[in-house]
Amino acid sequence: MTLTTETSGRRLFIPALRGIYSSLHDSAETIVRIVAGLALVAHGAGKIADPFGAAEMVQSLGFYPGAFWSLLLSCTEFFGGILIAIGLFTRPAALAATVVLAVAAWYHWVTLGQGYLMAEKAIIWAAVCLFFAIRGGNRHSVDARIGREF
Repeated sequence: MTLTTETSGRRLFIPALRGIYSSLHDSAETIVRIVAGLALVAHGAGKIADPFGAAEMVQSLGFYPGAFWSLLLSCTEFFGGILIAIGLFTRPAALAATVVLAVAAWYHWVTLGQGYLMAEKAIIWAAVCLFFAIRGGNRHSVDARIGREF
């Protein structure tokens, strides 16, 4: 659905901006998707270099066996971030990232007792990933190029 369709019935304070909003809608969404994906890649780069390094931490959260979940965490952040950035299998990659980030928020807020301020970044990124889990990659994605998506 395009912005023109979404906002055609809405009254803008400055109607002359409708064309700008419409023309930049998909591009802005694509930029957010790419930034979110690359942020996950950057965050997961250290983990993918040592994919079992978080085994004790994930096991302390109740995820057994820790080595399996540590590997899954590493792959979800690094490879899932790549998939989100390029828009391939966008929905499942973004859903997996949403789960990882929700657990990260829980870990900081509840397990470590650091409260909202230390969990805030994970909550925001989880919301961004949830958006793409629901919306998909849009027309500027590999999913759109191949003509199939989840």
